[in-house]
Amino acid sequence: MKNIIRLSALAMACSIALMTAHAAPRREVDQVVGTHLAAGSGYVSMVKLAHQSDAGANGSLMMVFEQDGMNGIPLYVSHDNGDSWTYLSNITDKSHAGDKGWQLRWQPNISEVTRESGGLKPGTLLMAANATGNDGQGHIRSEDLQLYASTDGGKSWSYRGSIIKGGGNPSDKDNKGVWEPDMHVLDDGRLVAYYSSEQHKAEGYNQVLAHKISTDGGRHWGSETLDVAIPGGVQRPGMAIVQRLPDNRYAMTYENIDGPLNGQVFVKYSRDGLDWGDPQRHGEAVLTAAGAWPAACPVIRWFPLGGPDGVIVVSAERAGGRGDEGGRSLYWNNALGRGPWWQASAPVQKRTGNIHAGWTQSLILRPDGRLLHATSSSAENAPDDVSQNEILFASAVVPFNRYEAEDAERQNAVQIDDKKSSNLQKARLGAGTEARLRFPINVATTGTYTVRVRFSDIGLPGTPIVVVNGARQSPAKVSDGGDGWNVAEVQVPLMAGINNVDLDGGAHAVDVDYLTLDPSQASR
Repeated sequence: MKNIIRLSALAMACSIALMTAHAAPRREVDQVVGTHLAAGSGYVSMVKLAHQSDAGANGSLMMVFEQDGMNGIPLYVSHDNGDSWTYLSNITDKSHAGDKGWQLRWQPNISEVTRESGGLKPGTLLMAANATGNDGQGHIRSEDLQLYASTDGGKSWSYRGSIIKGGGNPSDKDNKGVWEPDMHVLDDGRLVAYYSSEQHKAEGYNQVLAHKISTDGGRHWGSETLDVAIPGGVQRPGMAIVQRLPDNRYAMTYENIDGPLNGQVFVKYSRDGLDWGDPQRHGEAVLTAAGAWPAACPVIRWFPLGGPDGVIVVSAERAGGRGDEGGRSLYWNNALGRGPWWQASAPVQKRTGNIHAGWTQSLILRPDGRLLHATSSSAENAPDDVSQNEILFASAVVPFNRYEAEDAERQNAVQIDDKKSSNLQKARLGAGTEARLRFPINVATTGTYTVRVRFSDIGLPGTPIVVVNGARQSPAKVSDGGDGWNVAEVQVPLMAGINNVDLDGGAHAVDVDYLTLDPSQASR
């Protein structure tokens, strides 16, 4: 949970530092893209069913999110890959049933049991969320990370147990809150819950990331293990999300509020999902070669796209380092986290205006190769009012073979905002071979690839020169790309692994939008 203040008519805490960051000027953006689902403040979580005893139910999607008020966590289902959704019910706090001061309200996380786990059969749905308790004046006084299970496809839910309890109002200096559960079943069937905790302030940690293990399906939980704990009492790592990678490692993303770069997203790796190395070490920053970084509320996902290593994708609420401050971009890496990250336009283009717009998003790969994206967006008529936020969803093909010029390492080149460019940005490359855009690009196999560069001159004719791993390539074939752009195409040899594909300056300065890379027909 972030360094926090209370917002009127909202039961979620928000960071003062984030509010300051959101006051910064933003580049001009296009209109909002996405289909309205329902009113919802933020924190979308989805799961695709794959282990149901009724094979006909596999492929269905479930979605939960936060809503304003005390009605519980709304649950929706889709049977058409996310094209349409049906409301099922509100999942409510059964542990404090009858107590109007308690309700399931914050940070829902929905998942499916993949193997037998402490009496839970494969296909069981799990929903973990933060239940809050109010005092007589309606102020938060307690938190309870609760776990619920459903064995009938979400029609009914039973209380399993409490992962950890916390206390205090989020704005209190001595708050001992607990936040943001993320659930997984380990290979040996044990259940693990990752979460954020403010219960170690006396030990010098403003907030920590930790986990607990259950051997009986979430009824009881073992001792706490710290995963990220930065000493000094200032930095606030939070909002851990864990994803399994194809090399069997686990990857954890989290935000670092009140660090040197406020909200910067880091990723740590683990062989078993339990040992994340020295908790006082941040791990690796998610960072483009040009220095852009996602910030706040990150979610990490892996998709089997583009080769044997697939792509790791990170969404976030905003960005720094001249990344998309509106949080309308995804960050991706196709080298299992090695090397730089790249930006791509997200399927949902949300409206900003309050920090809950985009607070924890969800992505699922559809059978047609499109990414289904769901997130929260502020309202057009009341963008500052979190209670008026809406949940939007959309699906699109995300081009993970497109490398944005603004993400490349730059020498005698500059980044420029341009709403007519892909991802609303481009890079202006100076003339001469001292000017360079460097694209460190990973490929799975050695072979011949087709490089296409989308560029335009700025008054005098010029064409960027393609250089691969230090070797200047044959002159590119240039064609009309439409809308004032040209396309330079050239066949290049690449080695398995990360290659430096450079664009050197030509006779005159040019604007470069992006570079695409595909195996050539001859090498397929």
